[in-house]
Amino acid sequence: MSSLPHGYEMVIGLEVHTELATVTKLFCGCPNQFGDEPNTNVCPVCLGLPGSMPVLNAKAIELAMRLGRALGCEVRPSVFARKNYFYPDMPKDYQVSQYDKPINVDGHLDLPDGTRIGIERAHVEEDTGKSTHMGGGGRIHDAGYSLVDYNRSGVPLVEIVSMPDLRTSEQAKAYAAELRAVLVATGVSDAKMEEGSMRVDANVSVRQPDAPFGTRCEIKNLNSIRSLGRAIEYEARRQVDLIESGERVQQQTRHWNEDDGRTHKLRSKEEAEDYRYFPEPDLVPLVPHDDSIAAIDDALPRLPAARRSDLAAAADVAVADERVAIVVDRGLDDLASGAISRGADAERTLTRVVNDLAMDGASGIDPVDLASLISMEAAGDLSSSQAKQVLAEMAESHRSPAAIAEALGFEAVDTSELESLVDRLIEANPDEWQRFCDGDGKMQGFFVGQVMRETKGQADGKVVNGLLQQRRG
Repeated sequence: MSSLPHGYEMVIGLEVHTELATVTKLFCGCPNQFGDEPNTNVCPVCLGLPGSMPVLNAKAIELAMRLGRALGCEVRPSVFARKNYFYPDMPKDYQVSQYDKPINVDGHLDLPDGTRIGIERAHVEEDTGKSTHMGGGGRIHDAGYSLVDYNRSGVPLVEIVSMPDLRTSEQAKAYAAELRAVLVATGVSDAKMEEGSMRVDANVSVRQPDAPFGTRCEIKNLNSIRSLGRAIEYEARRQVDLIESGERVQQQTRHWNEDDGRTHKLRSKEEAEDYRYFPEPDLVPLVPHDDSIAAIDDALPRLPAARRSDLAAAADVAVADERVAIVVDRGLDDLASGAISRGADAERTLTRVVNDLAMDGASGIDPVDLASLISMEAAGDLSSSQAKQVLAEMAESHRSPAAIAEALGFEAVDTSELESLVDRLIEANPDEWQRFCDGDGKMQGFFVGQVMRETKGQADGKVVNGLLQQRRG
């Protein structure tokens, strides 16, 4: 549902730039490595010195094709082009990219809620250097001076361009998170936004439902998913305010300022003709072989969307169930599915994995042991709090739940003993019992707490609640 007033809706398309996980740069042998001393990973090629010639990194092309196939793209013959524009962090005054013949086209990305977002293209290009503007808030227009680090210049990138299918900032955030998960799962990139290896540009416009698309503005270089959501929300509302006041939205490239929570104009939006594209004369066209594409398909891992589908089917819940996404995101879906397939109650399993296994060592738990623990809890051999303690110990020591429960001295409280204890507590607290019978929900917690104190936490809370309800009638 749109967060905008007066029936407006957002139209959002994202351009995601991700650095590929190669050892060296796209056209030279310089290291592709983050965090080194500035201007140490450079050579005549990535500095654009006269007479230097590019040599294409085959691994970069393999990773680009792998990503394309993971996104359901068609891998096509492609051509590198020169994208001409001037900026101090681009030493050649042009960027080698792909224009009218990209390597990957016509794909899609499925979000955890089942929404399918189209992928227009995912093309290869080289990264620029990095400018640091000193003083004046870090922006070029009011900086005292600027420093340029060319270590990143020439690092291989894939730019993934979505169709304008996103309609809310939450969908945009989900898309970026899902794409990051695919990048990591396939080994294409580490996708560390804090290091700049994944950066997002957002194209945002607004319209009344079913009206033609409005004039879009592009927000550049968003480096966190939180910033992406905030920037889209602000920009969409800014455009609605302009339209409602009788003004026109101008097509612009804008910058997001995290400090003031606003977008600010950088420049008028360029069109393709402004870049004067032409084929890169020093690189031959790429023509992927069918057998190479087939080998990439065969080697693809199970992707997050497929893993969510498998877990949802195993647990008999909807794919859009939030717990399914959390379990898959933590990489614990094989553990949960394995326990369920061995007879563990699906609801209890999902609840335990989501609530109690956000810890190191969780992935080392044997599904057989998790199924055993869930069964022990369901049978009343362990209380809820005891099961949580046993599970934490399982993640640390990987011992069986029965052995851990015995070592901790956990013994289930017999139901007849619980009945006697509940009756004694009712008799000892007549005023509280009357309030419980009159509908005071707080008193239920009071009696459960008393039972837990008397049994040192070994009673099953569900059994205690059932006994209280029976006695109230």
